[in-house]
Amino acid sequence: MILADLNMEEMTAWCKSRGLPGFRGKQLFQWIHRGADFPEMSNLPGPLREQLAAEYTAQPVRIREQRVSRLDGTVKFLNALTDGNCVESVLMHYHHGHTLCVSTQVGCRMGCAFCASTLAGCVRNLSAGEMLGQVLCANRYLAETGDPDPRVHNVVLMGSGEPLDNYDQVTRFLRLLREPEGVCIGLRGVSLSTCGLVPQMRRFAEEDLPVTLSVSLHAPNDRVRRQLMPIAHTYPMEEVLSASRYYVEKTGRRVIFEYALVDGVNAAPAQAEELAGRLRGLQCHVNLIPLNDVPERGLRGVREEQVQAFLHTLTACHISATRRREMGDDIEGACGQLRRKILTEDGGVS
Repeated sequence: MILADLNMEEMTAWCKSRGLPGFRGKQLFQWIHRGADFPEMSNLPGPLREQLAAEYTAQPVRIREQRVSRLDGTVKFLNALTDGNCVESVLMHYHHGHTLCVSTQVGCRMGCAFCASTLAGCVRNLSAGEMLGQVLCANRYLAETGDPDPRVHNVVLMGSGEPLDNYDQVTRFLRLLREPEGVCIGLRGVSLSTCGLVPQMRRFAEEDLPVTLSVSLHAPNDRVRRQLMPIAHTYPMEEVLSASRYYVEKTGRRVIFEYALVDGVNAAPAQAEELAGRLRGLQCHVNLIPLNDVPERGLRGVREEQVQAFLHTLTACHISATRRREMGDDIEGACGQLRRKILTEDGGVS
């Protein structure tokens, strides 16, 4: 049992079921959300702390390795889970506060051609507490390094895994994030990325969770999208756009379309014009991403002039768009790169 999976009401009920007073649930919940282990929980009796430590794990995630970018201070964490698996998270520093990119699965089964995290498939889903644990590790790292603002303010679910493929645990994690006695991160500071699982997108629109939905589009039409994303064979682009319109209608929040520019595949100005035509009238923003080369897939990134030409065409067609700031290039900043490298060195990936 992962105690970090529980909200405060559940933690209180769990304590009562063990014959403990209800207020212990609030104490446990607060300590866990501070990133504390049982020996640090100073307002719990010593014998209780020892008993809990013998039976449970307070923090289901620890930092196995960290790499700090010399370019921009971005920190890439390789996080170890209690079963020996590992996932990545990335801490990015902005003027508005710290943002953490969180993984939702060990690996991924979506098979997108440009993503390293999917190369070995999906091992398993993460629990809500394991996602929370990545935030707690980052908070602890910030405190231990003397950061004047030692907490994560914003979360993006864009690490390894497809969040909507782990629907129940991801929505539980989002509710844990906003618990007042916990890390208390407002959901308007959270972004969730999906490759376009249409039924789950529509279901998510009904959850009353005001996060920003980011849809990995990466193509102006189905023919190109199928080259890059196997999910496009199941859910055509028009269905993905229809679900995006539904999300805007139900939440009042614009949708972000992620678009990784791949040389010779989807980066021509004519394709920008086609994309603009598909998106016209939809409350959205396009986030252009210069591809990190994926040698295993034979895909190449684009030159800066190609990025600017694509961006210029979109904005000339009155589509809101920006070029994403690249961070952590010198520390295997892209999804799955560090985990795959470490597993290869350990002999776990061929």
